[in-house]
Amino acid sequence: MDIKKVLILGGSGFVGTYITNRLAERGVHVTIPTRRRERTKALIIQPNVEMPEVNIHCEQTLTELMRGQDAVINLVGVLHSRDVKLPYSQDFADAHVELPRKIVAACKAAGVRRLVHMSALKADPKAPSEYLASKGDGEALVRAAQGDLDVTIFRPSVIFGLGDSFLSMFASVLTKLPFFPLGFGHARFQPVWVADVADAFVEALGDESTFGQTYDLCGPTVYTLRELVDYAAKLAGSDAKVIALSEGWAYLQAGLMWLSPKPLMSPDNLRSMEVDSVAGEGSNPPPGWRPTAVEAVAPTYIGKVLPKRKLDGFRYRAGR
Repeated sequence: MDIKKVLILGGSGFVGTYITNRLAERGVHVTIPTRRRERTKALIIQPNVEMPEVNIHCEQTLTELMRGQDAVINLVGVLHSRDVKLPYSQDFADAHVELPRKIVAACKAAGVRRLVHMSALKADPKAPSEYLASKGDGEALVRAAQGDLDVTIFRPSVIFGLGDSFLSMFASVLTKLPFFPLGFGHARFQPVWVADVADAFVEALGDESTFGQTYDLCGPTVYTLRELVDYAAKLAGSDAKVIALSEGWAYLQAGLMWLSPKPLMSPDNLRSMEVDSVAGEGSNPPPGWRPTAVEAVAPTYIGKVLPKRKLDGFRYRAGR
């Protein structure tokens, strides 16, 4: 399958930047809709990248954006909502359910068959968190379109790498505080490197064997949240004391953080952590999947970044 033009929804974000770099280097023309072009200058200067300023939640606009494209990648996702509603708030519904519904309809209307969708590991309509439940419903909508469309779904665990808001966030906070209250330290993750995620998306685009498949993207090692925080502290050279919180205190802390303009944590995030983000029985990784270890990458962008390490970080991001 020859892919020359790709529309990436959510392409200006963390994962989207890595995917765009890889596609642009291959000479693929990439269109990334955005609400504010001035906030994405690093991508605007990329060769073969076009960034129209539009509202992707308008189905007619989506259809027009898709005309002439060979494939669509959907990376849109939100981690927080200002509202709480069962099974999930309107913010989660708009991003994770209604938008995929519109994307499927627009693909059919524009005659674009290839759709690659970003879900989340353990996404399930019956999951305890609004995030995972809404991701599960959106994933089901996309999967149901297989046949009319050529669909591939990826379900990553927590993603790390240069520019992340996971290990980098912990490292930053740990260097500023004498102690760090941590809830749900027992929660388990299988962190996956963003470059590996980007490669999986790019390689799947033209691979017909991936049509109709759902793949779990997990790193090679399972860690508890406490182990990852301790590792980030070590890399950052922090002596902050990590204090384990009970479940009640953890939810109180998350609720207070949720009130800030840019919350680092919310109660719904904790509900997501009630489900271990690790590959379980029947997990389906992509063919030839050989994920990179956290320890091979994290030291290049966390802690005392020497000039060579900084250059290595940029190389990682560009996939070189």
